[in-house]
Amino acid sequence: MRVITQQKLGGPEVLTVVDAPAPRAIPTEVLVRVKAIGLNPLEARLRAGEFPLLGRPPFTLGWDISGVVEEAQAWRFRPGDEVFGMPLFPRAANAYAEFVSAPALHLTRKPASLSHVEASALPVVGLTAWQGLVDIAGVTAGDRVLIHGGGGGVGHVAIQLAKALGAHVIATASTGKREFVEGFGADEVIDYTAVDFAEAVRDIDVVLDTIGGDTAGRSLGVLRPGGHLVTAVAEEDAELAAEFEAAGRRFSGIGVDPDPVALRGLADLVEQGKLRVHVQETFPFERVADAHRLLERGHLRGKLVLTV
Repeated sequence: MRVITQQKLGGPEVLTVVDAPAPRAIPTEVLVRVKAIGLNPLEARLRAGEFPLLGRPPFTLGWDISGVVEEAQAWRFRPGDEVFGMPLFPRAANAYAEFVSAPALHLTRKPASLSHVEASALPVVGLTAWQGLVDIAGVTAGDRVLIHGGGGGVGHVAIQLAKALGAHVIATASTGKREFVEGFGADEVIDYTAVDFAEAVRDIDVVLDTIGGDTAGRSLGVLRPGGHLVTAVAEEDAELAAEFEAAGRRFSGIGVDPDPVALRGLADLVEQGKLRVHVQETFPFERVADAHRLLERGHLRGKLVLTV
């Protein structure tokens, strides 16, 4: 099979396509013939060596996959089933490849209404949004939810999920993304290039931070007493957590993990027509370096995907 690997840390040019033996599924796993691979900003940071989640090279990046079961060593699936998921995170799933062996529990059946490209774009961002809004914050009908980075991968899915939960959704986005974000159901959009969100909103029940920097800290003042900040980018900031607690607000970090219940929940929302995922651009497998260059530039609308 073809696999994308790297022998050293560095820029997108270190990613190379090589031939390698296909993995073998062990009991409880399935072998997936990959059709599409979702890309995430984390992978560009790992490639460059910003932190050693996967250790030293050589290694193969990637977690988001959609494809067809080639071989099943588990009762949950049969050969020919179309599946998608985020196997093994944060351990290496070696998903930049034509075949991936994955725990069956980390996958679910692909909705017929989703292409493999769309399905591969959903797991990491969808599970992050679900675990943040449903599992941690417990968003319910009538809550006022502020989503930072509404036009990004996590953000545009989180808007739809919060709306499906019955929340009033406010999202921050740049001028050029206003219509894009409104198209996913945001009740209000704050153009952060022109307006300070900290001055524009109050009495928020839940803030979901996907931006980082000083965004989490500046969100303290918009929360009602007892309100909850969930951050996917400042989860280890103990000093900030203490500041929120002292002010009578809650602070939670989220590190996404494989979750079959949430993954099935996302698929159900897709089937109900309440959730869709936006893919800004697709790249063929061999153009992974070009995809990573665009990934590094940031300010994406939704996700980037490799096709196999």
